[in-house]
Amino acid sequence: MQDVTKRLVVGVLAHVDSGKTTLSEAMLYRAGAIRRLGRVDHRDAFLDTDSLERARGITIFAKQALFQLEGTQIAWLDTPGHVDFSAEAERTVQVLDYAVLVVSGPDGVQSHTETLWALLRRSHVPTFLFVNKMDLPGPGREAILDQLRRRLGEGFVDFGADAAARDEALALCDERLMEAYLAGQPLAEGDIVTAIARRHVFPCWFGSALKLEGVTEFLRGVERYAVPPLYPSEFGGKVFKIARDPQGVRLTYLKVTGGALKVKDLLTNRRPGLPEDQVWEEKADQLRIYSGAQYRAADQVPAGAVCAVAGLS
Repeated sequence: MQDVTKRLVVGVLAHVDSGKTTLSEAMLYRAGAIRRLGRVDHRDAFLDTDSLERARGITIFAKQALFQLEGTQIAWLDTPGHVDFSAEAERTVQVLDYAVLVVSGPDGVQSHTETLWALLRRSHVPTFLFVNKMDLPGPGREAILDQLRRRLGEGFVDFGADAAARDEALALCDERLMEAYLAGQPLAEGDIVTAIARRHVFPCWFGSALKLEGVTEFLRGVERYAVPPLYPSEFGGKVFKIARDPQGVRLTYLKVTGGALKVKDLLTNRRPGLPEDQVWEEKADQLRIYSGAQYRAADQVPAGAVCAVAGLS
């Protein structure tokens, strides 16, 4: 395995039937994390691990997969697209470094797409877009970009366009990029990365996840333009999900937001001003790093990674 130079927690969100889980499957396949492509309609998708999900052909629970791109390790969190399970997506958003919003090319922006966009805006999550199902009849790239800008706001840029068109669109989104563009200078990649992180720019790629079209380019874009936050040296963690494994063991899913979490560490919510009767302290008996239904036990989990902790009541 290659050395990890950066870790990212990336979540994928979409209106139901936009092809979100199909994109997850395609990205895992292209990244070499899985050897065969599963399909939602074949009930063998890598991330739809629950029997109810496979029976209904939809994602109900947020799931994690791990894959690596060059020196970047990505914890990929697949969230439910169905509006009935949107609370699961809302909880997951709070631990994301970046989000991927999947939009169906033929269907365009739908009502739940707008709801998810408002959630990402409220949580200040930088966002990439993959416009899916472009192999099917639809309005075309420019019409979709116009609809995104009209329904969701400014900042959407086609990163698959030629360099001149892309740079012109980028210049309209960010003051520093505009200054460089007007001065006739090439746009610095660091400035583009910053503009994306500040939610001034929302990079868009177009393709077909089912046919693996545009997926490799999208992966390269995420690798190139996403940067992890700086974490403090003192341990911190943010819980976003509680579940049980098939044996009934209670699992607390969290993102490590500072320092590192070691097995058998004492975890507590103790902080200044919290009444003593509300304070809890418990040991992290086991640390699990999940990818799909499988996990490996870890002795230590660094900042920027997601794990499931067994032993917390």
